[in-house]
Amino acid sequence: MLKADIEDQIADKLYEAERHVYEVDKFTEQFPELNVELGYDIQDKLIEIKCKEEQAKISGWKLGLTSKSKQEMMGVHEPSYGVLLDSMQLFEGEPISTQSLIHAKVEPEIAFIFNKEISGGVISVTDVLDATAYITPAMEIIDSRYRNFDFTLPDVVADNSSSSRYILGERLYQVNDVDLRLMGMVFKKNGEIIETSAGASVMGHPARAVAWLANKLQKRGQRIKPGEVVLSGALSKAFSIAAGDHFSVSFDGIGTLEAAFKE
Repeated sequence: MLKADIEDQIADKLYEAERHVYEVDKFTEQFPELNVELGYDIQDKLIEIKCKEEQAKISGWKLGLTSKSKQEMMGVHEPSYGVLLDSMQLFEGEPISTQSLIHAKVEPEIAFIFNKEISGGVISVTDVLDATAYITPAMEIIDSRYRNFDFTLPDVVADNSSSSRYILGERLYQVNDVDLRLMGMVFKKNGEIIETSAGASVMGHPARAVAWLANKLQKRGQRIKPGEVVLSGALSKAFSIAAGDHFSVSFDGIGTLEAAFKE
């Protein structure tokens, strides 16, 4: 089968699975030629479909597999990324329905909002911080379309790295006012602490994860653009969501974000 035919077939099936809320089997079993780079090509095709069908626009990017433990679990040595669309953004204070989700989970993150394009040469942490307009607390709702959350790295990359929804804090903070590496995080579910962490849990510094993303995008002819948001990677494992659950994340120096879920 031609590469373009594989891209179209997998992208269409992933789109339909998300749209109609059902699971699919991982594609690497059917297409052994599916590797990570082909996975990103399929991701691009999937985003094209979503933008056309949903009249959506790219609003930013998200990072996955930013912790050593997750990379070891997947047998890889670098993160992955996915695309955020404006249609994925939710707002604090609005209960979130679980009906359009297959088996969703939530992760606490630090979001970067940019006022400059990041490009040129080898992009460093300093370049990322210089281009950052603001940071804010965030939560990402991930929702793999694969049966039982079972996939390989090429599969999950094709599935837009399990992207689904995201929520940003309403207050924005200057990046120079905090130490992102040492910033403490407390994650709660239904009022109980379920995880504590610090910014350094994301590749030693969240901006290092964003720099990896910027360099990876550049190799594929893409850029982080002004106005875009980047979710820099989970500061804890992902926790399953059920109707009635309430999650909150608090960061030292940049406040708290809350999310409530309904049927």
